Amino acid sequence: MAAFAARLAALPGLGNAFIELHGDLGAGKTTFVRHLLRALGVAGRIKSPTYAVVEPHATPGGLAVSHFDFYRFNDPREWEDAGFRDLFAAPGLKLAEWPEKAAGLLPPADLALYIAVQASEARQVRVTAPTALGAELLRGVCA
Repeated sequence: MAAFAARLAALPGLGNAFIELHGDLGAGKTTFVRHLLRALGVAGRIKSPTYAVVEPHATPGGLAVSHFDFYRFNDPREWEDAGFRDLFAAPGLKLAEWPEKAAGLLPPADLALYIAVQASEARQVRVTAPTALGAELLRGVCA
């Protein structure tokens, strides 16, 4: 996960990407985000936005990163009330855990990571790239 995050962080197109993170509780969604943010140069505590729903971060180069966790998301009105439409319309990297809880409200993801815990406690990650930007990012990571 750390190596994948580091390769992804090195790609210039990542700055305006939207990445969905799917997986059961404890699968490693927040851990992946921590690896990615560290690889982007974010220092300090990186906490899960489970209760806050969104945690903003900024890289040393000025890239805005919004880390969402929709696990406790229950009502689509929360989307409008919290200003998420504006956050998604603004430049920057968006990372969303539990995106299915905000289905129909989110824009199309550039990358979707599906993380599963294996019997050995290792993680299996399947990545899809539904957009042109996502395909470009995936090619860059795999190159």
